[in-house]
Amino acid sequence: MVTTQSDSVLHGSPYRADCPTRHILDRIGDRWTVLVVGALWDGSARFSELRRRIEGVSQKMLTQTLRGLERDGLVRRTVHPQVPVRVEYTLTEAGRTLRAPLRALEEWSIAHLGDVTASQEAYDRAD
Repeated sequence: MVTTQSDSVLHGSPYRADCPTRHILDRIGDRWTVLVVGALWDGSARFSELRRRIEGVSQKMLTQTLRGLERDGLVRRTVHPQVPVRVEYTLTEAGRTLRAPLRALEEWSIAHLGDVTASQEAYDRAD
């Protein structure tokens, strides 16, 4: 059987420049995505709650991240028609499946913080 370029794109090959999986990797590998998914793990949250939980995120970056996650089907935005309007964000089923791999990255970064910091300092001293 001959595999065409479009076949490999449909089946996912992130090492190919034209593969859509690269967009997905960009999304889930983003620092703010990791933190938003973590902040939504326990349930729904309003925008202001997310800003408080995720120190250092700007309003613009949080908005962009939430819109991207919503577009990709990883976060659901629910508008409650009341005065004032209440908007909540929740992980979708697909978004919840990201929690385990992203949690592993969180745990790895915490466990290896000292080693990475020591390596950075040694590297910087060598320059």
